[in-house]
Amino acid sequence: MSKGRLEAFSDGVIAVAITLLVLDLVVPAPGLHHQTLAHNLGREWPRYVAYVVSFVTIGIIWINHHAVLRRLEEVDHTLLIVNLLVLLTIGVLPFATSLMATYLNESAGQHLAAAVYAGAFLLMSLAFSALNWQLLVGRPHLSAERLDEARRRAILRRRLTGVIPYLIATALAAVSAYATLAVCAAVAVFYALPASEP
Repeated sequence: MSKGRLEAFSDGVIAVAITLLVLDLVVPAPGLHHQTLAHNLGREWPRYVAYVVSFVTIGIIWINHHAVLRRLEEVDHTLLIVNLLVLLTIGVLPFATSLMATYLNESAGQHLAAAVYAGAFLLMSLAFSALNWQLLVGRPHLSAERLDEARRRAILRRRLTGVIPYLIATALAAVSAYATLAVCAAVAVFYALPASEP
């Protein structure tokens, strides 16, 4: 399979996932709870926050995925499988986002919903780190550019940085769903910042 087909398929899956996020933003029915539209929109703040965090995260994944594929000269079966695992974890993010948005303000279920949300990001981060590891360490002969050991380590270190906060966010879900959401948002901001390398 060509690198171009891998890119096109991956872009398609990521585009669908990021688009599905918006389907969870619903227009409140007129007269809902006999409140004003502004009040009813305000009640939906968990949906807006979860949408923004997930949208930014998936957008950053897309940017970083292109950085990974830009380094790739050719693909093999193992890279295709690992890439499918990355896409699998991205595909579940709209569900996890909807779950978090729905249960964030509920007294029952909010901790489990937060654990699923952060856990989905954790799995995505682990899969994405595995894709980077395959290219930079496991299969460097497939790379279009020859990177020295220090550069490869620096790239892997930056990619692995997200795993620990997502692990913390998943553990924090047992204590506070809001803290979990805050940590996931902080990771999105961290990766949105310009880095010295793509």
